[in-house]
Amino acid sequence: MYSPRMTASSTSERLIEATRELLWERGYVGTSPKAIQQAAGAGQGSMYHHFTGKPDLALAAIRRTAGELRAAAERILGGEGSAYARIEAYLLREREVLRGCPVGRLTMDPDVIADAELRAPVDETLDWLRGRLADVVREGLDSGELSGPLRPEELAATVVATVQGGYVLARAAGSPAAFDTAVRGLLALLAPRTR
Repeated sequence: MYSPRMTASSTSERLIEATRELLWERGYVGTSPKAIQQAAGAGQGSMYHHFTGKPDLALAAIRRTAGELRAAAERILGGEGSAYARIEAYLLREREVLRGCPVGRLTMDPDVIADAELRAPVDETLDWLRGRLADVVREGLDSGELSGPLRPEELAATVVATVQGGYVLARAAGSPAAFDTAVRGLLALLAPRTR
């Protein structure tokens, strides 16, 4: 358990981290202030000292999750290698497939979607991801590595849709195999052809 000597900032951090996990596991509606407090080892007074309420805390948690997703994607998409290799690395990176995407899952939460402030980091992250993938596709087209009637924005949307849809299929089947199959199928379609 947590030591009573922990600082105020660590209480705030524990609350954010507990909320992130609960949002991923249960969604917004299923994440009660009491569950957050129990998971964080914090009292009600501590929670309301740091945050004005559940929406404020959820927003901080969603922003952090979105930021981490962007950073992880950028490490791969902005890294070394060909455009195809970076897209492949993004698609094949280690994920908790059966838990789903911590950002993508929020799109299925009616309370998040109905709240413009909570929805904003979700929209921004998915828009950023499509844009970043489109940039990588453009690089591949410009270098001649990727060819054909590819439109960067459409292909980027296809990559994101494959990942998000793969999560749904895997969760429905209770196995990551459906995710893996979708990713392998997309990579086969994208693979540079030898001439």
